[in-house]
Amino acid sequence: MSTYVYGIVHRTHPGPTAELVGVGEPPLPVRTLAEGELLAIVSDAPDALRPKRRDLLAHQRVLSEASATGAVLPMRFGGISPDDAAVKAVLAERAEHFQERLAALGGKVEYNVKATHDEEALLHRVLSDQPELRAMSEANRAAGGGTHEQKLQLGERIVAVVQQQELIDADRLHQELVRVAEAVSVGPESGGWLASISCLVSKEDAESFLASVNALAKANPQLSLQINGPLPPYSFVE
Repeated sequence: MSTYVYGIVHRTHPGPTAELVGVGEPPLPVRTLAEGELLAIVSDAPDALRPKRRDLLAHQRVLSEASATGAVLPMRFGGISPDDAAVKAVLAERAEHFQERLAALGGKVEYNVKATHDEEALLHRVLSDQPELRAMSEANRAAGGGTHEQKLQLGERIVAVVQQQELIDADRLHQELVRVAEAVSVGPESGGWLASISCLVSKEDAESFLASVNALAKANPQLSLQINGPLPPYSFVE
C-alpha cells in the first residue's frame, strides 16, 4: 500500500485527532509517521487518486487542522510515496532542512492576494489623469462619436495608458505587500490577473495585514482585490 503525505510537523505537535479522515472514497483515516524529531501526517493512498473536489477539500481540511495547533510544512495535493518506509527515509535525510523550515514558519500563515482592474473605475481614472485623452473623448462625443480614424486613435491611446497603469498598479500592490508581510512569493503571470502574490503573515499580525490591504483597495478604486486565507504556507515550503 502506497502512502499519501499531507504535511510534516515537529514531533511535539499534537497531530491529527483520532476521528480525522483524509482523501479517498471512503475517506481514509489520517495517522502519523515518526522519525527523529519529525512527524509526517499521512494516510494510505487510495487507488487512482484524481484531483476531485472531495479529495482536494479533504487534503485542505487535514492541513487546516494541523496548522491550527502548530507549525506545518504543507505538501501539495497528490504527494504519494511508495510506502511508509520511504516517507521516514526522507524525514531522516532532510531532517535539518525540515526543522529549519518549521522554526521559520511557526505561528505564520499564508494569504494570497489576487488583483484585477475594475474596468469602469480604471477608465474613469485614466481620463481623470490624462487631460489630453479626456479632451479627445469629449471632442469625439460632441462630434457624434467621431470618425473611424479618430475612434481608432483614441482607442490606441487609451490601451497604451491602461497597459502602463497595469504595471504601475501591480508594482504598487507588490510594494505594499512587501511592506506589511514577512515575505512574499509572486505567482506566475496569468491573463486573468493583474497580479497574484502570496504573503507570509504572522497570525498575530493578520488583522493589521488585512486592514492594510483593504486600505490600499479603498485608496485605489480601480483595483479589485481578492484575498484568500488564512492558508497553510504552501508558497514558502520547498
